Amino acid sequence: MKKKALSVMLSVSMALGLLAAVPMSAGADEVEEITWMFWDDPETSEDLISKGFGEVVERFNADYEGQYHVNMITTQLEEYYTQLNALVAAGETPDVFIVSPGPNLTDYVEPGVAAPLDEYLEADGWKDTFSSDALFSQMTYDDQIYAVPLNIAAACVFYNKDIFEEAGAEVPTTYDELLDACQKIKDAGYTPITISAGTAWCLSMLAGYLCDREGVDLAAINAGDESWVQDKTIAAGEKLLELSQYFQDSAAGDSNDDATMAMAMGEAAILIQGSWAIGQMNAYNPDIEDVCGVFQFPAIEGGGDPGRTIAKSDSLAMSATTEHPEAAIALMKYFTDDEAQRYTAEVGGKIPVTNVEYDMDVAPAQLADVMDVFSNATGTFGFYNESLVSSDAGSEFDNQMVAIFQGEKTPEEAFQAVEDWYAEEGYR
Repeated sequence: MKKKALSVMLSVSMALGLLAAVPMSAGADEVEEITWMFWDDPETSEDLISKGFGEVVERFNADYEGQYHVNMITTQLEEYYTQLNALVAAGETPDVFIVSPGPNLTDYVEPGVAAPLDEYLEADGWKDTFSSDALFSQMTYDDQIYAVPLNIAAACVFYNKDIFEEAGAEVPTTYDELLDACQKIKDAGYTPITISAGTAWCLSMLAGYLCDREGVDLAAINAGDESWVQDKTIAAGEKLLELSQYFQDSAAGDSNDDATMAMAMGEAAILIQGSWAIGQMNAYNPDIEDVCGVFQFPAIEGGGDPGRTIAKSDSLAMSATTEHPEAAIALMKYFTDDEAQRYTAEVGGKIPVTNVEYDMDVAPAQLADVMDVFSNATGTFGFYNESLVSSDAGSEFDNQMVAIFQGEKTPEEAFQAVEDWYAEEGYR
């Protein structure tokens, strides 16, 4: 199976420049210095989960002062894997780095970039603190675990209760009801759906839900038993276009932050996003918590199981070439200790991965709704772009969904392009 080559032909000077910008603490000769790479900057981000990650690093450095010290390498999400791959190609893989489970993690497991973690998880009962062994399913290769989950996020539909009430719209349970609600909201003078249509993963998350609700069998497509060009996928593409008439006018150019901000400020009625958006919305506007509800993505009549929910986790991997594995593991344990996991729920609004006890009354109000959706789900599935045969396949899917939205291709042409990519890469 072909995988994305990590030795991307990028400037090695870029990678070395990233490391040169990392500050070193005093007494570096005595202190074990390690690096942690993340797709946001906790010092400048408004996202509460990112801020919490920054606090974990600060707490670690304070507690291990004189022994260990971690330096942050931060990027923007859209640039993260490009810059991480540049560091890998330069032989400067960060000691600890964040990664999405599934094909993205595979890119670092197969060439031996990520280290197996079983011996560390088994030591001192660390693994027993996690709420379920199932959390490691997309992080296990040949019976070895290569990453540690930090939180669970469920992709749901966030909605503004006040706007719905003013527009006379009901919370939809079917796709047709969703269209009806969007039209009423538009007629009332509000933007029905806020989305970053130019950020491929945001658009493909919506496309993934539509494909799943149509009953697309992704496993059969990946295995070559079915084609990407079929009635169900084409119907999903047509519905993506149909919904796009209710996007904000600036959707093609808005970033994910822009789209989330519009929801937080009451400018739009619906945001289809992961539960990580809770912390971001509440940071932008604490008052949104009182009027922000959550519902499961609606069913498509005659389609697939409407109870399935997109779920994913942020995860940490350790470099197989780190010279400081004890320090790296100590840092990873801080991200999963009770203090960090309690913050995950009570402040960040994500679902913890450990058995930590937390105060639901302190947690964001939206988390209870997300937990209700998640606990009543009949099953979960991953982001489509992270569930295909490789991360490159996910990028191809993303790009083709953007092409549908922009009118560059019909749904038939876009899914044919994905099928052609599978054939050209040897998956057919």
